[in-house]
Amino acid sequence: MWVFTRYGFYSIACASKSDGSLDNQSVMVRARCITHLRNLQKRFPALAGGNILELPHYDYRYRLIIPKESWTAIIGELAQEQEWSNFKNEAERYQGESGKRYVRALHTVWGVMHRIQQEEEQENSNH
Repeated sequence: MWVFTRYGFYSIACASKSDGSLDNQSVMVRARCITHLRNLQKRFPALAGGNILELPHYDYRYRLIIPKESWTAIIGELAQEQEWSNFKNEAERYQGESGKRYVRALHTVWGVMHRIQQEEEQENSNH
């Protein structure tokens, strides 16, 4: 699952057990920017003591391993705090100057998804 928030971008996947099998009770909250995980830790005290793993040769360099139950509670709180009508503007407000690259990426993702909508509309109008 990918989650874009005003705090940052996260890729969520099941963690692994020591034998390499999936641990469906734990998740890896993965990020490309360490500041995104730190922002999440600041917002959610339950994560504050978690150790951010840095794995330089992995696709997502930074990770927090947490119980799935904690992640589902965090997602619920993120939904509850939503009080804006334009996500990209809210992310820009929250991120400030230091988050310009993230906000640019959000606009790029918006554009890619908008093209999908336009292509679908075009396909539907041709039928």
